[in-house]
Amino acid sequence: MAEIASETVLRMADDASVQHVGDGAVVLLARSGQLYTCNGTTEAFLDKVDGARNLDQIVDLLSDEFEVDKATLGEDMTALASELVAEGILADPGA
Repeated sequence: MAEIASETVLRMADDASVQHVGDGAVVLLARSGQLYTCNGTTEAFLDKVDGARNLDQIVDLLSDEFEVDKATLGEDMTALASELVAEGILADPGA
């Protein structure tokens, strides 16, 4: 699994797209046709992933939205980013 560090720049995989539906979002992976539903936290996270911001910058933006300790948020978002890379939703930063 790719190592995600605070300075890792994150971007969506080429075949992944986020669609906002109702109170949440879904991610479609075009190559496999898989559909993933997102909770509010994942939706907010993916909204900040733009291929230019690194993980630390994304955590800074999210800390303005969520009332949670920044260190805890950073740990949670690092774990989430790793999961999303493993699922093919985020591009592998090591590739």
